[in-house]
Parts: sequence; structure tokens; C-alpha cells
Amino acid sequence: MGLELEPLFQAWSCFRRRKFRQCADLCSQLLERPPGEQAAWSLKTRALTEMVYVDEIDMDQEGIAEMMLDENAIAQVARPGTSLKLPGTSQGGGPSPAVRPVTQSGRPITGFVRPSTQGGRPSTMEQAIKTPRTALTARPITSASGRYGRLGTASMLTNPDGPFINLSRLNLAKYAQKPKLAKALFEYIFHHENDVKNALDLAALATEHAQFKDWWWKVQIGKCYYRLGLYREAEKQFKSALKQQDMVDTILYLAKVYLRLDQPVTALNLFKQGLDRFPGEVTLICGIARIYEEMNNISSAAEYYKDVLKQDNTHVEAIACIGSNHFYADQPEIALRFYRRLLQMGVYNCQLFNNLGLCCFYAQQYDMTLSSFERALFLAENEEETADVWYNLGHVAVGIGDLNLAYQCFKLTLVNNNDYAEAYNNLAVLEMQKGHVEQVGDLQRSYTAAQKSEEAFPGHVDTQQLIKQLKQHFAML
Repeated sequence: MGLELEPLFQAWSCFRRRKFRQCADLCSQLLERPPGEQAAWSLKTRALTEMVYVDEIDMDQEGIAEMMLDENAIAQVARPGTSLKLPGTSQGGGPSPAVRPVTQSGRPITGFVRPSTQGGRPSTMEQAIKTPRTALTARPITSASGRYGRLGTASMLTNPDGPFINLSRLNLAKYAQKPKLAKALFEYIFHHENDVKNALDLAALATEHAQFKDWWWKVQIGKCYYRLGLYREAEKQFKSALKQQDMVDTILYLAKVYLRLDQPVTALNLFKQGLDRFPGEVTLICGIARIYEEMNNISSAAEYYKDVLKQDNTHVEAIACIGSNHFYADQPEIALRFYRRLLQMGVYNCQLFNNLGLCCFYAQQYDMTLSSFERALFLAENEEETADVWYNLGHVAVGIGDLNLAYQCFKLTLVNNNDYAEAYNNLAVLEMQKGHVEQVGDLQRSYTAAQKSEEAFPGHVDTQQLIKQLKQHFAML
């Protein structure tokens, strides 16, 4: 006769092995028996929370509402090197846009996709609507289309019969007096139900019951304030929590507040003070590198990413960013070593093979170039990724002088993504070389476009030459 595990112990075992669905089902069975166990109730709330849990430190999406209706007073004309909103304010010797592509805000494209690095902070509503806010969609993110909007429906997905806990009938004051239950309940309300107001009420009651001596509740209140857009109140809570208990997570939360208030220098100082207390802490060094990268100070960012690798030589973000920096610094052979390291570590996706293909091409290792791009096409998960690969293949074709292949590649780019401006531009150049000038456009529109190009990047030599040629054309008319 086989031994059977006690149901609660079995549920706990499932939770430890991250089988949250099974854990929640077992707890539901236990709760059906009268009277319901507090242990099973608490474990089920934790299991349901873990199913939708996303780390608040790394995840940060700023919607149109947050950007355009932000009432925080911030200097309109910031001093050079003190703002993330004004492109090109850094004095850190950032790369030229002719060498390294930039986002719409004027920041160089990083080697690693992070939330809120795909586009800049728009200055007008029209620009906000046009600006893609994520790597995978051209629609601007709002609170309804972002992650927070989706989390609120998680309860319906996990419980077809309705929510596990009816928040409107919950006596928060009673639970606030039971610290162990209150913490599990808070995380359930905050992450699973996405009900920030009730979560804030519970946290306020619980910290009052703890006589304002529990740093954990102060951090949670700060998170609620941050989510509600009350950044100064959040700053006070995080600072108070740091006085009671020095924690790396709290430093990271406070730095997020400063970045949202457009105070990167304050965030940098905070990280450096944190490193004095937590020497060699990877997340703090990485935070400094990210800020320098966003401020166009690429040389300082590269130094800090190297410091990250001294502490953790398998840090994917640091390896990718250093590889990207070497590639744009015209050192494809060194970049290739970093990308090969990522491949050895088990990173196996379209973007990596795309980068490997480009590095091999510029390092003149032509035997590996096409096979890398073939693998990238095979691993592409959506049409945008496929379009990127075909666009790069078009550049390879231009490089080897096969203009017909390049033409086909750019056409295939537009088949997969008809908003690909660079592919239209390159097709126009190819049409012009063939002599099909009527397909390219007229001189007046060309002159207008060239002037806009000069405004965006004054030092671009090709644009200046084009304007000079157009002026000569106009003088002959």
C-alpha cells in the first residue's frame, strides 16, 4: 500500500517546484472542507500571485496618459548632461548618427532591448500617437493596452467561477493586524488583481499596525504611489525604508523614481552611494551603465558594463551591449567574440544570428554570413524580425555588388513590414541608379526632405552634398 502525502504538504511541494496551477487546485480542494484553513488560503494567494508576477524593478512601461498628462514640474531647458529627454545634451562623446542608428528621441540603439528604450518621450500628443512604444507593436502603449491593464483580468483567467477573493467585502483592517497573512494578501491584490487603491489601503493600515517600523510595508506603499504617479510621495517612502533597512531593491526602486522625474544625475549618485555600501553589486553597476547609455555617454557605459562582467561573466545584457559598442566602433571581429560567447551560453534567437551575420560580413568571414542569416530567418518569430533580416541581407548584397539581389531583399523587407522607412530609402537609391528617376520623386520634394535631414543631423556630409547639387539644379532652371 503506497503512502499518500498530506494534501497541504503536497500543495506546498508543488509551490516549491513552481507548479502553481496544481498548487492552487489542491488548495481549492482543502478550502472546500469546513472550516477553511488559513494556511491553504495564504498558499493559494501566493500561488495565484506567482502565476502573473512580474518584477517591478525591471518592468517599466510609460503610457501616453502618463507622458502627456504628467503634472510634475520639470525644467524645460535642462543643463547639458542632466536630462534624458533632450537628445544630444550629453558631453560624453556619443557616437555620430551616421555610424550608429538612434531612436526617435535621439538616443543610440542599445545592444539589449529593455522596456521604455524603444522610443523617446514625445513632446506633443501627435508625436506620442505616432511613436511606437514597444519592440513588438507600432501602437503607442496606453494603460489599457499595457501590462497593467492585462493583469487586472488575471483573476478571471485563473478562476472561471469568479475571483478567488472578493475585495469589496474584505475587511482590510482585520487582515492588517495579521502580518503573515497581510503580506501574501497585499501581493495578491497588487499583482494579481491590479487594484492599487485597495493595496495601498491595506499597506497603510499594516504599516500603522507595525508602528511604522516595518521597512517592507514602506517599500510597498512606495510602489503603490509610483504606480499612481505620485513620485514625490514614493520617494519619501523609499528613503524612509532605506533608513530602517539598507536594501538593494529599495535603491533600485528609488532610482526608478528619479529617472521618471528626469533626474539621471541624482539616480547616478544614488547608485554610486549604494555601491559604497554593497561593493560589486551587479544590479547597481548595470543601472549606472544603463543611465550613461541613455545619456549618450557610451564610453562610460562601456566601462561600467565591463565592471559588470568582472563580477558576473554570464551577464547577457552586458555582453550584448559591449558587443554592440564594438560593432559600431568598427571592430566587428571583437564584437563577434562577444556574440559567440552569448551563443555558447545558450542564447539562441533571431536577433543574435542577425548580429552574427552582420559581424561576419564586416569581418570578411563570408562563409558564415549567409548561413547565420538563414538561421535568423528560420528563428524569426514575427514579420518585423523577418523584415530586419531581409533588410540586412539587402545590405550584404549591396556590399558584394549584386544590386538585383539587393533590390529583391529590400522588396521582401517591405512585404513583411510596409512601414520600413530605411528599405524605401534604399529602394529609391537603387531606382535612381537604374535611371528610373520618375519613380523616385521631384526635385522640390527632394530639397525639402534634404533640409529636414540636415536639421536632424547637421554634420551629415552626404546630405550637404545633395543640397549643394540641388541648388545647382535650381540655379540652372
